[in-house]
Amino acid sequence: MRKLLSVLCLLPSMALAAGEGAWQDSSTGITLNYRGESASSSPLSSRQPVSGLMTLVAWRYTLNGPTPAGLLVRLCSQSRCVELEGQSGTTRGFANVPAIEPLRFVWEVPGGGRLIPALKVQSNQVIVNYR
Repeated sequence: MRKLLSVLCLLPSMALAAGEGAWQDSSTGITLNYRGESASSSPLSSRQPVSGLMTLVAWRYTLNGPTPAGLLVRLCSQSRCVELEGQSGTTRGFANVPAIEPLRFVWEVPGGGRLIPALKVQSNQVIVNYR
């Protein structure tokens, strides 16, 4: 029993030694005043050097106010974008993208004219799992 417990305690460090891990980052959001324009969050990235490829990315964003009709939200790396459904979730859409690549939220409300009220994003967050 003691041997099993010591092996279970070593599993997280063995996974890191094998190159598996995760990083998370968050930022304050943007304000979008007009339809037909897009806005990008600041880059979200690991604070430490990482190597490996993304496997699963979890996201979450919070709005200050109502969701405008037709809101399009994408999460983008340097090489691809994934359209997001809802204010939180997970995606495997970045599989095999280098884990060192920063991610950005991109916000857009199609059409033209002023958004009343403006789209106000309070916060953005990602958790990137990699191997």
